[in-house]
Amino acid sequence: MAPADQLEGARPFRMSNIDVTMGIMEGGAKMSTEYQIQWITAGIVGGIFAAVLYPTLLIVPGPSALITVVASFLGLSIGVGSLGLMKIIALNRASVPGVIGAISNFTAGAIFTAMALVQLAVKQVAINTGATVGAQLEAVWLGLDVAWDVYIGVGTIFFGWAMLRHPRFRWFFGVPGILLGCFLIILNLLPFPTPPSSAGSIDLGPFVGLWYLAATIQTWRSLGWAKTQLSSDSASDPR
Repeated sequence: MAPADQLEGARPFRMSNIDVTMGIMEGGAKMSTEYQIQWITAGIVGGIFAAVLYPTLLIVPGPSALITVVASFLGLSIGVGSLGLMKIIALNRASVPGVIGAISNFTAGAIFTAMALVQLAVKQVAINTGATVGAQLEAVWLGLDVAWDVYIGVGTIFFGWAMLRHPRFRWFFGVPGILLGCFLIILNLLPFPTPPSSAGSIDLGPFVGLWYLAATIQTWRSLGWAKTQLSSDSASDPR
């Protein structure tokens, strides 16, 4: 045991407020980086799911249990994919168009789910009862169909706008996105409520889907850039 006179002048060890604050800030920065990457990764997964579910819905005849499951989760996949896309766009600079794009697409996904399940339910009841689906009832999901196309069109326009000055997307993604969104809205509203394909026009849905698939792949390819961007932001944070 040390003599008492040696202990009297000893300065007890204390962690300063600065040490504590810096430790919290470093941990917070790490969590923030991981949180952002998790969102971007979730967006990639959502985009891939949407790219698989959408053609499945077009190819597989329905109504069936498989189509019901696909219709239930396609809208959610679109929403999650759009949130991840918004996150990687925001890493370059704060983007109001990116946020509007994500909100519009998430709303579009919800409208699509309602439209698809209403259509499947009506058709299944008609099959079970042998009843004929009336034109007025069919117009319900036709209206929802146009609503979802308008919202996904608006979301695509704003995402394209947000990509124009982004180093990982630029005009190569931005310009086609803006054009596809504009024409999608126009071609759906002109023959309303008749779908474009039934009105002798072009259904741009598959082309919009391919654009989002390309954006998802580019986001996947940009994960390294995102991690570097987040690391540099954390290192340069004056706090």
